[in-house]
Amino acid sequence: MKTFLLIGAGNFGHLLARELSRQQCELMIADVNEEALEDLLELGISAKIGDCRREEVMESFDVASFDACFVCVGGHFQTSLEIVYLLKKLHAAKIFCKASDDSQAKFLSIIGADHVIYPERETAQSLAVSEANDSIFNCIPMTDDYSVYEIATPKTWLNKTIREANIYQTYNLNILATVRDGVISMMPPSSYQFTEQDHLMVLGQQADIERLK
Repeated sequence: MKTFLLIGAGNFGHLLARELSRQQCELMIADVNEEALEDLLELGISAKIGDCRREEVMESFDVASFDACFVCVGGHFQTSLEIVYLLKKLHAAKIFCKASDDSQAKFLSIIGADHVIYPERETAQSLAVSEANDSIFNCIPMTDDYSVYEIATPKTWLNKTIREANIYQTYNLNILATVRDGVISMMPPSSYQFTEQDHLMVLGQQADIERLK
């Protein structure tokens, strides 16, 4: 079972804690505000009250014992910087931190963050793409260039197999999964035949997805 330390029990911290809890992970979440932690205790999540900008507080968590640490604090950006610095100093195995823009991300990376998360940007991108394109139902950014798209089956692919549609060579796309009648089939074989009822989870660039119209 993986173990995680979450610092900050705001909206993002709450959502992340609940999702990790559903994955049967062992969690500890810390916040300076006791009231922010109360509703998480019923999920069996360990909680500690303390100012994580103070080194003695961070030392009490045994930071190095966790598989990863997530810095989810809001408010002043300096707070995130101070916490990331302490986590790095205390030999955290992996540090995730949320940022609002590229400037913040740059400084967080310099201080010691291994992965920077842009919750607002990623949500905005997903919403913009799905609402602007009737054939795209969802979009999950993976890198600056690539995303996973949930799309309707293009008419030109109907009744063809993945091999016959020649998807990768023609469109530079990879089929990760198919969704039919609510059933998800991961990594379908090249002999899988598309139907009008299918939704497809496709990895690729938006420019290549646009070519399917």
